[in-house]
Amino acid sequence: MKARIMMSIIAIIILTCATAVAVENQGAKDIMLDGGKKGNVNFPHHSHQNAIGDCKVCHDLFPKTAVTIKDFKEQGKLKKMQVMNKICIECHKLKEKAGEKAGPTKCSQCHVK
Repeated sequence: MKARIMMSIIAIIILTCATAVAVENQGAKDIMLDGGKKGNVNFPHHSHQNAIGDCKVCHDLFPKTAVTIKDFKEQGKLKKMQVMNKICIECHKLKEKAGEKAGPTKCSQCHVK
């Protein structure tokens, strides 16, 4: 009985670890985002997956399709600079405040013409 319980626990641990590895670093390593007039933004996708750990943080807002931000802006679902100010910079500042490695917080650090 004890051996069966231990084997079940070990199996659960192995399945949990396997699932976590399978989910890690899905999609493109880097994504070029339309950054408007200031220039495009290189988005290090895998770095964000590793830092955040939960894909839903972003993908509850944005479907996993190309040009989503541009499409949402054209459809009026996003205001000008909403993604940058309310998602990117806010998250980077929270990480910085927590003493963790954080991304850039200035426009010119991400936007490249």
